[in-house]
Amino acid sequence: MATLYAEIQPFETGTLKVSDIHTLYYEVCGKENGKPVVFLHGGPGGGIGERDRRFFDPAVYKIVLFDQRGSGKSTPAASLEQNTTWDLVEDTERIRKHLGIDRWVVFGGSWGSTLALAYAETHPEPVKALVLRGIFTLRKSELLFFYQNGTSHLFPEAWDDYIAPIPEAERGDMMKAYHKRLNSDDEKTRLTAARAWSKYEMSTSRLIPDPDDVNKAAEDDWANAFARIENHYFINEGWMRDGQLLEKQSIDKIRHIPTVIVQGRYDVVCPATTAWALKKEFPEAELHFVPNAGHSAREDGIAKLLVEATNKFRDL
Repeated sequence: MATLYAEIQPFETGTLKVSDIHTLYYEVCGKENGKPVVFLHGGPGGGIGERDRRFFDPAVYKIVLFDQRGSGKSTPAASLEQNTTWDLVEDTERIRKHLGIDRWVVFGGSWGSTLALAYAETHPEPVKALVLRGIFTLRKSELLFFYQNGTSHLFPEAWDDYIAPIPEAERGDMMKAYHKRLNSDDEKTRLTAARAWSKYEMSTSRLIPDPDDVNKAAEDDWANAFARIENHYFINEGWMRDGQLLEKQSIDKIRHIPTVIVQGRYDVVCPATTAWALKKEFPEAELHFVPNAGHSAREDGIAKLLVEATNKFRDL
C-alpha cells in the first residue's frame, strides 16, 4: 500500500490504569515533540495494529494509539464490565492528560468514527480537527442493516455462515441470539459464536474480500474480544439515544472543528447513508465518497484520502 507512510516503531509504550478493573495499553510514535494526533480503533474490540501508525507523517506528527477497554493488549481481555461508550470517551481524555497533550487531531474509522464523534461532542476544546472514515453512529437502522436484513442480500454466502450457529427459531433477532452464545458459560459455544460473528464482518469489509482479513476471525483471542465487545455495545445501543450523535444540538458543539469524512461508496458494514446524514447535518465537513471501495481502511482509495486528510492538518 504505497500511499501509507513507511513502517515505524513506537518511541514510548505504556499502560494507564483507568478504573479499578481496566488498564489500557498505549503507544506513541513519530516525532517526539510533534503535533499530536490520536488514532481511535474500530470494533469496538478490534485493537490497534502496526499498520495504524502509517496514516500520519512521522516527521510531523506525535502519533498516539491505544487499545480500548478489553481490546488488544489492554487488560482484562474481552471484559464487558465497566465498558461503555462514555467510559471510552473519558479514557481518551485520560490518555491526553496523561501524555501532557493540550490539543490534538482525532482520527477514527468505523466504530472509531463513533467514538471520535462522541469524544468531540463531549470534549470539543482539545480537538483541533477530525478525520473520520466509514461513518457509524450506532443507530438501530444501521445495526439492523448489517446484522439482520441488508448486507445479507449482497453477501448471501457470508450470511449463511453467520446464521449457521443460530437455530432458525432465534434468527428473528440475531444480535440477541449471539449475545446469549457469546456470554455462554461453555467456552466452545462462546468461541464458535465469536469466530462466526467476526468472520462475517471480515468477509464483508472490503469491496473485494481479502482472505487474510477473513483468516483473522480464526484467531480465538482476537475473535473473542472483537465479537463479545461489539455485541455488548450493540445490544446496549451504545448507551445513547438513537441518532444522538447526529442531533443538531450535538453537531453544533463541533461545527467549528475542521472535519474530513472518507466513505467507501460500497461499504456494507457502515453504509454510505450514515455519512450522508452526517454531511447534511454538518455541511461544514468535507465529505469524500470513494467510488471503488467498501468499508476497510486497507483499501487503496480510502487509504489515499485518509493520508491526504492527515497531511492537510499538518499545519494546525
